[in-house]
Amino acid sequence: MYKIVRMYFKPCGKKRTIKTGLTLQEARKHCGDPETSSRTCTSAAGIARTKRYGAWFDGYEDCKR
Repeated sequence: MYKIVRMYFKPCGKKRTIKTGLTLQEARKHCGDPETSSRTCTSAAGIARTKRYGAWFDGYEDCKR
């Protein structure tokens, strides 16, 4: 099983778990969405997050970590 982790470049590479219990395919699908990165998002929520916290992106990790 995998989890989605939102990673911020500031401050000091902060991480936040967004979702857990996903298959590898589900995790890859989530991370392939343009709304899961400050560089490509266009939603109001994503833009507001970027203004508040700086650059960010969603990645996935094995839950065993």
